[in-house]
Amino acid sequence: MTRATYWLEHAWLGDRVEPGVLVETADGRIGAVRTEVPAPPPGAEALRGLTLPGLANAHSHAFHRALRGTVQVGSGTGSPPQARGRGGGGGERAPESFWAWRDVMYSVADKLTPDSYFSLARATYAEMALAGITCVGEFHYVHHAHGGTPYADPNAMGEALIAAAAEAGIRITLLDTCYLAAGFDQAPNVHQLRFSDGSAEAWAERCAVLKERDHARIGAAIHSVRAVPADQLATVARFAEERRAPLHVHLSEQTAENDACLAAHGRTPTRLLADHGVLGPRTTGVHSTHLTDEDIALLGGSRTGTCMCPTTERDLADGIGPAVALQRAGSPLSLGSDSHAVIDLLEEARAMELNERLRTRTRGHWTAAALLRAATADGHAALGWDEAGRIEPGALADLTTIALDSVRTAGPEPRLGAETAVFAAGAADVRHTVVGGRQVVRDGAHTLVPDVPRALAAAVEALR
Repeated sequence: MTRATYWLEHAWLGDRVEPGVLVETADGRIGAVRTEVPAPPPGAEALRGLTLPGLANAHSHAFHRALRGTVQVGSGTGSPPQARGRGGGGGERAPESFWAWRDVMYSVADKLTPDSYFSLARATYAEMALAGITCVGEFHYVHHAHGGTPYADPNAMGEALIAAAAEAGIRITLLDTCYLAAGFDQAPNVHQLRFSDGSAEAWAERCAVLKERDHARIGAAIHSVRAVPADQLATVARFAEERRAPLHVHLSEQTAENDACLAAHGRTPTRLLADHGVLGPRTTGVHSTHLTDEDIALLGGSRTGTCMCPTTERDLADGIGPAVALQRAGSPLSLGSDSHAVIDLLEEARAMELNERLRTRTRGHWTAAALLRAATADGHAALGWDEAGRIEPGALADLTTIALDSVRTAGPEPRLGAETAVFAAGAADVRHTVVGGRQVVRDGAHTLVPDVPRALAAAVEALR
């Protein structure tokens, strides 16, 4: 039996910050939590600062990390599916759209191989560990070789991601994604052939071979209603239901998606998902930016979760989703770094509140504790790790310690730790990360990947 004992200088226990907390772990889980321990006892590893449950990154596309800092202002020539040819003229540079960014993203996806994807994901997941993230939900859709030809192991790309998470020392939920079409009634384009299994049934057959392991769980995803024909949505939903696995879906990220869905089906994407049995407590809609009141009621009433990705949504100019209304309707909130323009779950939590302040010109939509729950317990639940995200006996021994003496966090009283974590700290303030009782980050350095910046630089360069 593997045991480790940690003394937490300050610990957020869900509703309060306690000084001097002793956490005993055995075989990756917390065995005991003792408060009022003023100093580390012999044999205990001291984690100085504020310790939170490990952070859950509920939405990731690992290969998008290669785009950071390279796509800012484009030609504005991109346009959504079924909208080519609109606008133009005058010779002026138009603002860049999501769809122009997507074309650049495809050029990176075209270069991926199982080996290069492993290297990039390993470095990206190591960066996540340095940011205090202990579990990632990888929304995975680059399945095949060029032209859609399966690899000798049809799950070679997914296995590369699972192996990358293991080497980076974090947990993963592989959200294997069904992606079959370029748009409503459109065959996959040349880039998307790598994503498609041809049918939802073939997708499910391939996914069924994937095996869970101690650090990895298998979930499912519908890329979007434009990428999975309506008559095949139920197949994906049934696959997840039979395995009691999480099911995620990009939802109403762009108004163009809503318009195309209304034209094709006479209903919104949310209503289309509801009509085909996709919504429910194990389902999470990612982004959910452009919703009607009926959409919000459908999501909340079915207890479908919502994953907000504020740093990506602002980077891609998507808009600000109705997170407050969704939560009030009954939709649990989680957070993701999505395109990895930024990898910082504390910034995602802060941005959700600050975005709402900008929209409403009022403050205080969520408490710091509520935002931390989205980044911890509710994020893990969205990924199928219900036993994580809490510092209590029986929970997985995943911990994130934030320095309270950096230039960003120095000053506030330690008892205000939740507010300090959300509204002052960031990824650069993460001092220690523990996953399954093992210290993956110690004093700001990764213990398994010796030089994370060099690993990132090499992996990104290999795709240029």
